[in-house]
Amino acid sequence: MWELTVLLLLVPSSGQAATPEKPIVSLHPPWTTIFKGEKVTLRCDGYHPLLLELRPISTLWYLGHLLLPSYKKSIEVHTPGVYRCQTRGAPVSDPIHLSVSNDWLILQVPYAAVFEGEPLVMRCRGWYDKIVYKLHYYHDGQPVRYFHSSANYTVPQARASDSGRYQCSGTMRIPVESAPMFSAKVAVTVQELFQAPVLRVMGRVEARGGAFGGVVLRCETRLHPQKRDTPLQFAFYKYSRPVRRYDWDPEYTVPEPEVEELESYWCEAATATRSVRKRSPWLQLPGRGSSLDLASTTAPDPGNQPLSFRKPPVSRSVPSVPSVPNVTPAGPPFPAGGAPTAGPPACAPPTPLQQTAGALKPDVALLLREMQLLQGLLSRVVLELKETQPLPGHTVETPSSHSAVSQGTPETTTVES
Repeated sequence: MWELTVLLLLVPSSGQAATPEKPIVSLHPPWTTIFKGEKVTLRCDGYHPLLLELRPISTLWYLGHLLLPSYKKSIEVHTPGVYRCQTRGAPVSDPIHLSVSNDWLILQVPYAAVFEGEPLVMRCRGWYDKIVYKLHYYHDGQPVRYFHSSANYTVPQARASDSGRYQCSGTMRIPVESAPMFSAKVAVTVQELFQAPVLRVMGRVEARGGAFGGVVLRCETRLHPQKRDTPLQFAFYKYSRPVRRYDWDPEYTVPEPEVEELESYWCEAATATRSVRKRSPWLQLPGRGSSLDLASTTAPDPGNQPLSFRKPPVSRSVPSVPSVPNVTPAGPPFPAGGAPTAGPPACAPPTPLQQTAGALKPDVALLLREMQLLQGLLSRVVLELKETQPLPGHTVETPSSHSAVSQGTPETTTVES
């Protein structure tokens, strides 16, 4: 008898075959640790190839590297180990680790990955559901919660800081109340939902007539592959002042009047419920006359530091000048090669730093001339003091107003004949 098999391959309209995805193994009840003698149900869900046959598509199950003699979508198991499944035409699923314990007390944690913002639930379970009294939960050796009797420990919105090793302890009445017993430690990892955003300059916007219309900023981040369908919202800030509230658009256009030198912006990405919020480092916009660098470097991450509503002042103070050597007025005020150098060539466009330095040159020159005059005056005073012949027993007091070195008590010098 001929065996009739109908095979139909569905190809997307683009003409390219879809990339197969891994199936997902689920666990019921959803705990990775069970007592000896108990059973759990494994189910293989997810990808199914676009093949239609008269006979059902089988599912392969693996315990370690051993192929199990079952081709159903769900199986019951009680043996500890690493389980995987595979459907026809798809890659092997991610593993699930099942542990079987013979202790009086076990700590049960979720089998699936827990992401930021999701609830993290743990259960401290006594032997075959006996009630646990004086129950303590520990995180990395530190107690985090106490219950009078059996209860689950829940973190409503998990964070990366909630990752670590957990343990529980308590007593049971078997038949009288026992001494405190401890469960084995279990590692828990909270997965990152999305990366910290980065604010980038995408380009300039031209207004009508070719005039400058503003700068486009984009808040970029990347979701975890398992959560790539999670919608995110974006907000933009100028220093601590919000310039655009949360919206689905990751781009913001800085208006032309606000594009000034030394203006700092940053953005924040968040889930729709605001359970996870992350901010970007600061981005300093280029000046209106500066060339636009699309690969602009960002300032350090503001983190939890308080942000000021005021614009950081532009320093216009004169830079510190080293002390002038003690030479005669006819001597050179600068060592060889120490004179100020000329500015950049006229053909090169000045940078903001060079513009600031050019504005400070007249002040520096004036300060140097005043220091030369002061130096000549001090030299004169020294010469007059040397020529003066004081009477015996008299003292000559150096005026404090002529001392430009120290600000302490005026010195008194005794001249002996």
